Amino acid sequence: MEAIEPDAASKETGETMPKEFYFEDFYVGQKFHSIGQAKVTAEEIKEFGSKYDPQPFHLDEAAGENSFFKGLAASGWLTAAIVMRLRVQSITVAGGMIGAGVEEMRWTQPVRPGDSLRTEIEVVGVRHSNSRKEFGVVRTRTLAFNQKDEVVMRSTVNFLAPVKPTA
Repeated sequence: MEAIEPDAASKETGETMPKEFYFEDFYVGQKFHSIGQAKVTAEEIKEFGSKYDPQPFHLDEAAGENSFFKGLAASGWLTAAIVMRLRVQSITVAGGMIGAGVEEMRWTQPVRPGDSLRTEIEVVGVRHSNSRKEFGVVRTRTLAFNQKDEVVMRSTVNFLAPVKPTA
């Protein structure tokens, strides 16, 4: 994946985010836009496909042309990994974003060489953890868009965020 470039929208809003988010910093309806975009290359699609998802339409343009996708297409798992990177770069959770389950993951459009991906994340639920009092559970819905503003992936993901330490 090429370097992530700052997104024009994030430059325009001039938003400043806390250095680290704790559970108390999240609220339902809160939205985060990726700080940048990730450009996907044919080389990256093939390399990932070769290593983790060796299907013809992830490995070769000609094979892709003769497939359901009608061209070289990124593995959905590569798309998910890119989305994770954009999430982590856009929301700095104190101690790291600890996964607590994926409720939904849907790939709605193939990701092609040259696509630039960005994310929009909305907090759809917050609750204290039942088993770990020092953490809260943050439920988010993420949409990943290509440069044509087509949704290429949507997901609902839970992660743990630490409760702010008391003095």
